[in-house]
Amino acid sequence: MTHSVAEKVSSFKIFSGYPVAASFSNRGLDLGFDCPEYKKNRKEFLRFLDVDYDNFVCARQVHSANVVEVCKKDAGRVIRDTDALITKAEHLALAVFTADCPSVFIYDSINNASGLVHAGWRGAKDKILQKTLMLMRKRFGTEPKDLFCAFGPAIRACCYEIGPDVAAYFAQGVTIRNNKRYLDLALVNQNQLLGLGVKKSQIEDSAICTVCSNARYFSYRKERDVAGRQMSVMVLK
Repeated sequence: MTHSVAEKVSSFKIFSGYPVAASFSNRGLDLGFDCPEYKKNRKEFLRFLDVDYDNFVCARQVHSANVVEVCKKDAGRVIRDTDALITKAEHLALAVFTADCPSVFIYDSINNASGLVHAGWRGAKDKILQKTLMLMRKRFGTEPKDLFCAFGPAIRACCYEIGPDVAAYFAQGVTIRNNKRYLDLALVNQNQLLGLGVKKSQIEDSAICTVCSNARYFSYRKERDVAGRQMSVMVLK
């Protein structure tokens, strides 16, 4: 692939040394369902990651707390009405799409299992990370202490103004500046992981704000209906 494609991809240090790849795109490629060339763009992105498009499964998100286990037979599918995917299948690429909400990458280092979550405020309110870890424990024997987790680009507390209706759902993560409420959604989700027993040293945050870095990343808050979508991908090797 060309160097320009490499510039559209970022990965995490925390997964180095483990048989897993975890990456996210930027606005160099629109990978959302509304893009007329989304299939072409996704194939280009996945080729760079050395992932076969035929071994790709993605979520059609609805801002829910629904979690679905996928396996080899799900390759090529779009899993509707869900915001989190988990698997133990090697070489099966999981994907979610974002334009402000955090993507959360989860790797079980003992059982070689993975999870990928779209964790917006509705998902955080409804404990989507807890439900993801519970299903991973049930299906794979996952223990939180063995997990390595990472957060992709998201709107941050500097820019995420919310109303009192949303603020009421969160005991932590809300700050007030100039009589306006702001939500630190990454912090809310990270605190949920910590509360479940994930070690702080085993969490990596990209610390990228999609609004502040809108020249490089799509932001629905900034661009509204013309915003494209980043794609987050995780695959067990």
